[in-house]
Amino acid sequence: MPPAVDSFVMGPFQSNCYVVRSERGAAEAAVIDPGDDPTPLRLELARMGTRPGGILVTHTDVDHIGGVAALAEGTGAEVWAPAGEVEALRSGSTRGGMTVAPHDPAHTVSGGDEITVAGITFEVVDVPGHSHGHVAFHHDGELFAGDVLFAGSIGRYDLPGGDWETLLDSVRSLVDRFPADTVVHPGHGPATTLGRELATNPFLRDLRAERAE
Repeated sequence: MPPAVDSFVMGPFQSNCYVVRSERGAAEAAVIDPGDDPTPLRLELARMGTRPGGILVTHTDVDHIGGVAALAEGTGAEVWAPAGEVEALRSGSTRGGMTVAPHDPAHTVSGGDEITVAGITFEVVDVPGHSHGHVAFHHDGELFAGDVLFAGSIGRYDLPGGDWETLLDSVRSLVDRFPADTVVHPGHGPATTLGRELATNPFLRDLRAERAE
């Protein structure tokens, strides 16, 4: 059965934070990419009757980890962060007026790992290109993709750690690996599906052309 997914837009960069439960009413949730002050999120979790069973990080841009330390330390929830970018979380950072408190996560993850958080088993997928150590988390047709793929767009690849060909390879690997109806929960903007993006996303022309040959 697909998990229950709720999204919350956080902070000045309007990043998506996801609360994922095995079912509505579950006592614990996996919280993915809490990007800003988690106080409002904690109030929402209490209203929903759930608590963080763990915190998952797709990548360490400030707008995706801004609330990690405070949420982890305030609730006791352990953190799973990408091994290739963990030092950025451990050291903290500042960008665009946002300051991220440092946090040493209990766990690091890489592609091929399987982790169970709040009773949900996630498959970890390496998807570099927006940043060098970016990962995505997949469970039962739901893909939490961070800033790799958006509805009608893709993540930036002109920042440190980004690369266009690497990002395109990551999207190609997702399209090859998962069914077209896989729901993509991106780091910004509305949800979409892999099939919809392959068919209509202007940045994926090369992938469409490959499949038309």
